[in-house]
Amino acid sequence: MNQNFGVIGKKLGNTQVFNEDGSVTRVTAIEVGPCTVLGKRTPDKHGYAAVILGFGKRKEKRVRKPQAAFYRKLGAPTPATVREFRISADKLADFEIGQVIKPSAFFQVGQKVDVAGLTRGRGFTGVMRRWNFKGSGSDTHGTHEYRRHGGSIGTNMTPGRTLPGLKMPGQYGNETVTAHNLKVAKLMVEDDLVLIEGAVPGPKNQLVIVRGAIKKKNAGKKA
Repeated sequence: MNQNFGVIGKKLGNTQVFNEDGSVTRVTAIEVGPCTVLGKRTPDKHGYAAVILGFGKRKEKRVRKPQAAFYRKLGAPTPATVREFRISADKLADFEIGQVIKPSAFFQVGQKVDVAGLTRGRGFTGVMRRWNFKGSGSDTHGTHEYRRHGGSIGTNMTPGRTLPGLKMPGQYGNETVTAHNLKVAKLMVEDDLVLIEGAVPGPKNQLVIVRGAIKKKNAGKKA
């Protein structure tokens, strides 16, 4: 489990930045804050350590009265999105309820991060689009109405059934995907923007989770 600290963000789209040597880097612009600490989970009380963050703004009348009263007591704006981030227990003391999280405090240029987002839903699709099947491979030699089919799915007498997990037509997209080990290309502190090299899952204006990469040693330098 990734226990590096992360923030909630919104994917704004793709652009490019020019480096000092004149080369061009394709990046994805993500608005990553500010996020507000709404609560904490402690090992003594809840059995694990986590931080609850709120992102965005929502009209107070759009939430239930107990929730609205909680946010008023906290002195924080009513968030549009609330997410919980598991962290190590020794990092809990770094966060206070009501604290505003700025991306510059936890991310730096060149750092590796993992970005998770909900991919664009493509509805019910066949095996050629969903799994990149080749198809029949030939329009002749007896091929008839099977140019885009998946082929045989049986196993004959033993075990005599279709095995689970077989690649078949079905729902494509609309699932959470994580892109690992992406590099932070630039921080725009005044605009609360992080420019990340490469592509990020999801369409424009999709909520994403950005946190230190779990597979790199330099992932949690500031976390």
